[in-house]
Amino acid sequence: MSERPTEALRALGITLPPPPKPAGTYVPVVVWERFAWVSGQVVVEAGAAVHPGAVDRDVPPEVARDLARRAALQGLSALEQALGSLDRVRRVLRVAVYVASSPGFARQHEVANGATELLVQVFGENGRPARVAMGVVALPLNAPVEVELLVATE
Repeated sequence: MSERPTEALRALGITLPPPPKPAGTYVPVVVWERFAWVSGQVVVEAGAAVHPGAVDRDVPPEVARDLARRAALQGLSALEQALGSLDRVRRVLRVAVYVASSPGFARQHEVANGATELLVQVFGENGRPARVAMGVVALPLNAPVEVELLVATE
């Protein structure tokens, strides 16, 4: 990486949201040896999912794409808290983007780009992950998008 992630965020004018708090029996991040797994992130305000419902029926795909970006930012916030600095991230290995989809919606990959394009902006080519973009019937809190991350650390 030519630019450190903290410098890239500053250059992009991005301030990370507060680290997420678990809503169940799990931790936001598990760090093991040189890997960190970030639990699924949904965008929540005042205890409720932002723009709840199924993508295409209740939530426009463009809004869902922005929510994927925001969920990825939450994941980065969780990583920063767990690692002490995002500059410890060497490579984004895998991103899973789950999209609560209305019947017939087949553009989950476009929604997922909201998360992965952000990661490339922050980490350069080391932010370009293997990825799954999966349509599901429902997500926790009726959220339209959930994002999880796996990264390699120093």
